[in-house]
Amino acid sequence: MRAIDLIRKKRDGGELSGEEINSLIADYTSGAIPDYQMSAWMMAVLLRGMSTAETAALTEAMLNSGTVMDLSGLLGMKVDKHSTGGVGDKTSLILAPVAAAGDLIVPMISGRGLGHTGGTLDKLESIPGFDVNLNPQQFMQVLDQCGCSMIGQTAEIVPADKKMYALRDVSGTVESPSLICGSIMSKKLAEGIDALVLDVKMGSGAFMKRQEDAENLAQMMVDTGERMGKRMAALITDMDQPLGRLVGNSLEVIECVEILRGERHPLSDDLRVLSIELAAWMFLLGQRCASIEEGRKLAEELIMDGQAYHKFLEMCRLQGGHVSAIENTAHLPTARHQADFKAAANGFITSVQCEQVGLASLVLGGGRNKKDDVIDHSVGLELHKKVGDPVKIGETIATVHYNNDTKLPESFRLLGQAYQIGPTAPTTPRTLVKKVITST
Repeated sequence: MRAIDLIRKKRDGGELSGEEINSLIADYTSGAIPDYQMSAWMMAVLLRGMSTAETAALTEAMLNSGTVMDLSGLLGMKVDKHSTGGVGDKTSLILAPVAAAGDLIVPMISGRGLGHTGGTLDKLESIPGFDVNLNPQQFMQVLDQCGCSMIGQTAEIVPADKKMYALRDVSGTVESPSLICGSIMSKKLAEGIDALVLDVKMGSGAFMKRQEDAENLAQMMVDTGERMGKRMAALITDMDQPLGRLVGNSLEVIECVEILRGERHPLSDDLRVLSIELAAWMFLLGQRCASIEEGRKLAEELIMDGQAYHKFLEMCRLQGGHVSAIENTAHLPTARHQADFKAAANGFITSVQCEQVGLASLVLGGGRNKKDDVIDHSVGLELHKKVGDPVKIGETIATVHYNNDTKLPESFRLLGQAYQIGPTAPTTPRTLVKKVITST
């Protein structure tokens, strides 16, 4: 089948058959179809959408492009979590060791940053020596020894998604619900899991800006997983401001380590609360507890008694990471310069255009404009104010960690667009978890 015919068919609103989708994905994975034609097809998908049958066929074609892990030899329920991405969204680094400390097996195949959002692999690679490129046999060995492992797509595991994921980031097609579903579910189903918790973000810093769109995507993924025999739950969560207080790869690792050590910071409370909530759902679906409340309590205990932190150290060591950089985070990559972004008026932070915050980190080198860009793991933002906080003229709202003087003005400009200051504080209470979707 010619790629140009499939591009035109989708461009004109036609529905592709399973055979046509299988052919397209197989030919792109093998290199028979170039990036520019795949980009055109994905743009047509973004603009025209896909039917339920097309999305299911896409997910299956991507899944079957590589190896599906067989984890039956490992004792315990295999449970993972995946987020659709946001600014400061770093819960995976907390959840994996918490769940593993609670006797679940967590085989986590993660991705890199897309657009203004960060990527789990980029964060992990800010830890000196940490190897996210394990082959399936090495992945199994780490899982067997410590119960959790975090890697990227390999040549063996969903190779179609590895190529498409990078291409989406630079072709303006990140936001397509069907492409998101296919990407997430193919990777997760390839892990050989029993259950999956989805964190579907909505708001100014998410790909889904409206709750209705987030719920539709969540339902699409829950239905896809259930059709494949997996236990599923999706949480619709707030991304109208950054999660936690640190944005940027190395900085986000530091914040996660603080939480795993049981340390508390007021501006990190939302990150801590959401991590515990997601862990509770992992424990529930993994049949480790009988209720969400019991799951929350277990997650709290595993953090406070140090088991989760030591599990993170063990995973880091097994994947080649320098444990000393976790034990003393001063050894993680650090930017050479800092500059304070200050309030231009008295009042209260009334809103944060979260996507602009993510872009303010990206322009410093913390993200990618094109798929072969090299990440600067040390740069990012430290937030001192969040929605509802009072501010005075000249008070620091955020500290920018940077290495290149020429990139600082653009980062400041974006922060100026992001933070809105008004005379009164917002009166509507913020809800971190908007809705939970567990079945059709």
